[in-house]
Amino acid sequence: MRHFLPIGLLLGFCTGPLLAGPATPWEGLTFRAAPQPHAIGAVAEDWPRFQGPKDTPVSGETGIRQDFPVTGPPVVWECRKGSGYASPAIAEGHLVLFHRIKGAETLDCLEPETGKRIWSYSYPTEYTDDFGYSDGPRAGPVISEGKIYTFGVTSWLKCVDLVTGKLLWEVDCEKKYAVPKYFFGSGTSPMVQGGLVLVNVGGGDGQCVVAFDRQTGAEKWVVKHPWGQSYSSPIAAKWHGTDRVLFFTGGKSEPSTGGLVVVDPETGKLESTFPWRARRYPSVNASSPVLCGDDQVFISHAYVDRDHDQNGGVMLRSDAKGKLSPVWNVPTFGCHWMTPVYHDNHLYAFSGEKDRSCELVCHEAATGRQLWHEKLEWENEGLNGQKIPMSLYRASLLKVGNRFLCLGEWGTLCWLDLSPAGAKRTSTAQLFTAQQSWTLPALSRGLLYVMQNEDDRLTGLPPRLICYDLRSTP
Repeated sequence: MRHFLPIGLLLGFCTGPLLAGPATPWEGLTFRAAPQPHAIGAVAEDWPRFQGPKDTPVSGETGIRQDFPVTGPPVVWECRKGSGYASPAIAEGHLVLFHRIKGAETLDCLEPETGKRIWSYSYPTEYTDDFGYSDGPRAGPVISEGKIYTFGVTSWLKCVDLVTGKLLWEVDCEKKYAVPKYFFGSGTSPMVQGGLVLVNVGGGDGQCVVAFDRQTGAEKWVVKHPWGQSYSSPIAAKWHGTDRVLFFTGGKSEPSTGGLVVVDPETGKLESTFPWRARRYPSVNASSPVLCGDDQVFISHAYVDRDHDQNGGVMLRSDAKGKLSPVWNVPTFGCHWMTPVYHDNHLYAFSGEKDRSCELVCHEAATGRQLWHEKLEWENEGLNGQKIPMSLYRASLLKVGNRFLCLGEWGTLCWLDLSPAGAKRTSTAQLFTAQQSWTLPALSRGLLYVMQNEDDRLTGLPPRLICYDLRSTP
């Protein structure tokens, strides 16, 4: 049960929007230096939701600098952030940060190039993580046609006006659909598809996926299926000329159940399902599906069962009626939460459940055959000159052109050259030394936005959102 606090008890918060006006500096913002002008002719993109405009960690931007000093790319601005792992969204001239401060989930709308705040909206929420992780939101905001859609850690679905910060509608999904408290709260991102907002709600009465009217929040259709809510974000596919949306589901259940759910977004018809989940009770599906060609999709999880059995990764093919069938399965190809990148008929990913056992791998998309695996280990120099053993651990990949920008689990940023022949690490910088750097960076208009989710172990600097200039010299 939620308890809504009086306004007076939320001192220091704006419990409603600050009406849009001149953007102003705010407490916690530090502006460093203006970014370079964009190179003439450079391709620039918005980053309107987690994993970008194509729902895959692949950027179409050009004019991006391909190297940086050991101190990292230039910092444009940084601001203190609250708890949570939600990736920022940047679109239509606005940046939206979704985090939790002083017991309230908060939307801060900022100028992307200055960090100046345009408005702030917040609402109280009660959530304590049973495993000691962050109590903030996990799912990134979505910007679409002047509106922001968020799905909080306690299953509040909200629609807020991008320009004014005014709340347009809301649905308490926890109450309406009896959503249970999953292992780490709610963490799937909503998807805007046509006139609908689609959410893997995972309700208590088998409301697996629910569609809401994007203008009003009214329920439009429900997919009934026993598989619960996962931490994976849905993707859209056009298979055999038909629009479909793919949800990699799997909530807190005993026995553990979950898998891929394929839905016709126009009608809500359940087209197909494919079970894929570790039998181990404390396990989740968190990596998003990856489209590989015209009619294939790859899904993966990293959890190993008590008897050391593991599903790992599986490539699926859809027929003209949407029915799924396996092409290959590699039990050791298990992604915890990062989404693999499909590039030139190969899959590149960090595979492994635990940080120290995680490796960077390359697999043939046609056969699943592993071509190589690398840990990429080195030493950093810490305080007083001591050597600190480092690796990328459970990192994220963002493909930019034919190269890969990588954010390691402890705040390491580097460029990687990846091919079937192997991996090469270049231009490595330790941006900060803070674990739980699990949020995929966002790249928009030559600026890279990186989330530091814990205190820096060496400097003590608190969690921050940092904007870096990756624009190449004009």
